Amino acid sequence: MAEDELHKQRDILFHALPPGQTARAILLLASLPGVQVEQRTPRLLRVRYDLREYTLGGLEDYLARSGFHLDGSLLQKLLRALAHYSEEVQRENLVAQNPELKTREIYVRQYGLHLHGDGDATPKEWRAYK
Repeated sequence: MAEDELHKQRDILFHALPPGQTARAILLLASLPGVQVEQRTPRLLRVRYDLREYTLGGLEDYLARSGFHLDGSLLQKLLRALAHYSEEVQRENLVAQNPELKTREIYVRQYGLHLHGDGDATPKEWRAYK
């Protein structure tokens, strides 16, 4: 994955009420290392971050837990869902590109398919025979 694909720029639209949310959100998000924030309109913030450190979903959850209200219109929900999905897929692809993890997963899967324990091929009835 190219380095520029890991640097995301997303918009976060806040609900109209309560007023003044964006000013407080700028302070909160700017305090996170590696996150850049700018106000585009009275209700819209543009955030820039590295996908290896943050996701839009994570930032929005952080805002929601801190008492902020995002715009709940259908269009905004769809845009957020698309961004969340694409970022999660990109993060999964980052992990999948690590060959050590991939090889390890293959060995773990193969190990789980084989029977373990007593390697005696003697039928069960003959083992109990006295």
